[in-house]
Amino acid sequence: MRISVVHPRELGPSETARWRALQGADPALDNPFLSPEFTIETGRVREQARVAVLTDGADVVGFFPFERHQLGIGRPIAAGLTDAQGMIHAKDIEFSLHELMKACGLAVFEFDHLLAGQPLVPAKHTRHPSPVIDLSDGYAAYVETLKQVSGKTYKSTAYKSRKLGRDFGELRHDYGIRDQAVLRVLTDWKTDQYRRTGRADRFSRPWITKLVENLLEIDSEHFGGSLDMVYVGDRPVAGHFGLRTKTTLAGWFPAYDTAFAKYSPGLIHHLAMAERAAEAGIRLIDMGRGEKEYKEKLKTGELWVTEGRIARATPGAGVHWLVRVPVRKARGTVLANSMLRETADLALKTYGRIRTSLAS
Repeated sequence: MRISVVHPRELGPSETARWRALQGADPALDNPFLSPEFTIETGRVREQARVAVLTDGADVVGFFPFERHQLGIGRPIAAGLTDAQGMIHAKDIEFSLHELMKACGLAVFEFDHLLAGQPLVPAKHTRHPSPVIDLSDGYAAYVETLKQVSGKTYKSTAYKSRKLGRDFGELRHDYGIRDQAVLRVLTDWKTDQYRRTGRADRFSRPWITKLVENLLEIDSEHFGGSLDMVYVGDRPVAGHFGLRTKTTLAGWFPAYDTAFAKYSPGLIHHLAMAERAAEAGIRLIDMGRGEKEYKEKLKTGELWVTEGRIARATPGAGVHWLVRVPVRKARGTVLANSMLRETADLALKTYGRIRTSLAS
């Protein structure tokens, strides 16, 4: 096994084609965050982006996208943004995890959305559900399932959709939008949401804004940005920007205008998005790891992702353990306990209200 490490911009057409072939050969890898286009676009805005290329004889058998930071700390590509992480590999691959880490110059690789079943998953890790919407039998079949498992949600959302139309005008849903101005409306809503809820604003980081703008421009058979918006008349109400492969849509940035909050615009939008996505050939919507009420109401099942770290015996790994591991364990304890989670969420929202009032 030979391992070479390159920047994503150094990948040529043959490597990209091989990456896509490996991804297409395993349904578990059918996620746009694992597509070559996502890593290449991230490399345009993240100099620390790298790809380890694993070759066995004359065949490329794996790609490991990652970021290398100071002290040899490794993180997934576009760390902090991705809902699916891991290696793109041949099913029968055999390699030394220690040698991979060494070749990549990593003391530690820290992850929080690594796909379960990956050859990278260490013995010690935690597993977390990633809710999904199964559209493999079409939107009508999904609606029938939703009526059975979450009938009250479906009925109330349909009622609120009709009421929204009566109160403000006919509803319109635009799917597959390529307009940067519409994207900015969505990201402005998202920034407001981050501030209201006490979270860090991802769009305050220029590289994230640029990455999302670049991804919106891509629309190929195998990969693309996916922007859609629900309107009443000409007024935008709720929307979403995510990424897609040919058959999987990854939820990423949903948001809505809070002026319409009483109508549950997020649920109205998600049902509209699911219908149009199914028409476009999407078979699965991965809503991503996270304890969100709307995900529980809309899901038909779950995939599994893992959180943990891989480490070599180096000083950098020791420093990382002292700084990160206790914090991650404390965070995991809070998220696993509904009472602690709700208390923490309330504290963040209170902080957000104070921060917003001071800024106004």
